[in-house]
Amino acid sequence: MPGVSARGLSHEERRQLAVNLTRVLTLYRSILDAYIIEFFTDNLWGTLPCSWQEALDGLNPPQLATLLLGMPGEGEVVRSVWPLTLLALKSTAYALAFTRTPGFQTPSEFLENPSQSSRLTAPFRKHVRPKKQHEIRRLGELVKKLSDLTGCTQVVDVGSGQGHLSRFMSLGLGLMVKSIEGDQRLVERAQRLDQELLQALEKEEKRNPQVVQTGPRHSPHHVVRWVDPMALCEELLLPLENSPQSGARLLLTGLHACGDLSVALLRHFCCCPEVAALASVGCCYMKLSDAGGYPLSQWVAGLPGYELPYRLREGACHALEEYAERLQKAGPGLRTHCYRAALETVIRHARPELRRPGVQGIPRVHELKIEEYVQRGLQRVGLDPQLPLNLAALRAHQAQENRVVAFFSLALLLAPLVETLILLDRLLYLQEQGFHAELLPIFSPELSPRNLVLVATKRPLGEAFSVLETEDS
Repeated sequence: MPGVSARGLSHEERRQLAVNLTRVLTLYRSILDAYIIEFFTDNLWGTLPCSWQEALDGLNPPQLATLLLGMPGEGEVVRSVWPLTLLALKSTAYALAFTRTPGFQTPSEFLENPSQSSRLTAPFRKHVRPKKQHEIRRLGELVKKLSDLTGCTQVVDVGSGQGHLSRFMSLGLGLMVKSIEGDQRLVERAQRLDQELLQALEKEEKRNPQVVQTGPRHSPHHVVRWVDPMALCEELLLPLENSPQSGARLLLTGLHACGDLSVALLRHFCCCPEVAALASVGCCYMKLSDAGGYPLSQWVAGLPGYELPYRLREGACHALEEYAERLQKAGPGLRTHCYRAALETVIRHARPELRRPGVQGIPRVHELKIEEYVQRGLQRVGLDPQLPLNLAALRAHQAQENRVVAFFSLALLLAPLVETLILLDRLLYLQEQGFHAELLPIFSPELSPRNLVLVATKRPLGEAFSVLETEDS
């Protein structure tokens, strides 16, 4: 999906982009506010302009992927004239969202084996899923370059989980790394995996004596600590024992730091002189607290329509590229939203006060008749699965499956604008504090949809910043 590069925008252009985003999100708020499971109960199709209904009605999923979401298309060409308002929505969504397409173009690291990155050696791939392999390699290499550019002596990986990124940075790239994680069980597993990796690397050296290890290996230093988003964490700032005690320069990083944790990284960067650089990839925007999580910048807070309630922030976490690929394949799994929306009508009829209850995953939905799905769904929300069903109404709902998919595609088209505003607010906040900040698409969006890394430094990097945008050979 095309978009705008944050790297090429001046401070004033970023402020104007925030103005444009708030205006557009206000204009299309009814689409973004909608819950797809209320498609029938709230007549969501009827909320669209009649001209949009005529343009979208009857389009199959591959056509939606091509005509609405901008995916390359094959096969039948739809010969229809869309209303200018719908074309304007599509063009605006493309023009105002930060691009998620990385600037580097290299062959996929998973061409030979979809489960193993060709850019990581076997010891670093063990216990790591393909998506995470791609993420730790790309972010780890960026952190190494940023550390060299800013003269940092220590990297602090916040929200480190099982330590996959920390291990790659320390044992693979030679960085001094402190890992901070609030879950004791994850830290214990990370420490076991550290030892397992060290043993594997030692065995590899014995098998290949021509490979010379330069310098001693340092495992990550793991700390069990919950980072309060609203307070400074002293442990985060303490230097390691084998680091210089005076003049320590820290680089903070977080791979998909969830909700307020990514905001905590920004605050530590701004408030602590020993923190020289930041490389943070956020996620789970719906977990941002209403007080202190968004907005951060004075500029965005002063704009009319800046508010982003839970539903909008949750929608911003969807994977547009992954859903567009599903549309292209037109698999039966697309009917899940339609089935769930039909179930909602039955739930409301049985218990009007019960709205949008959580329904635990029903396996193999695509193999079920709609009435079978409804019966299983009723049981999962504590209602009688033998309630009498209006089969004719359910069949009528099922016949509107493509309309459900079309409405959801509209919402998904707008979702990147919400993420753009959240990240733009963080850029503006850092600039208001007098620091230098950029956003870079670092991961392949097909593998990792939340792929924008926020890079911040206390001093301008100038032309040296372009080094961060390149892919290592």
